[in-house]
Amino acid sequence: ASLGFDLVWFGIVVVVVTEISLITPPVGMNVFVLSAVLRDVKTGTIFKGVTPFWCADIVRLALIVFIAQIALFLPEMLYR
Repeated sequence: ASLGFDLVWFGIVVVVVTEISLITPPVGMNVFVLSAVLRDVKTGTIFKGVTPFWCADIVRLALIVFIAQIALFLPEMLYR
């Protein structure tokens, strides 16, 4: 807070980055859980399948970082 960042915005950014880390190779934990459940599907195939979602998450993160009002719209509506 002393650096001038809104703590709600910072929390949202942390959650989004954590979500991205759970599907990013080589340590995408969610991908390895799917790989354990779906034994007949290769891990590489699952990583290829989550690539569009990863790209969308990167775009979402960029929007939240560069246009903070997107993430703060609803919290501001609640506390007016």
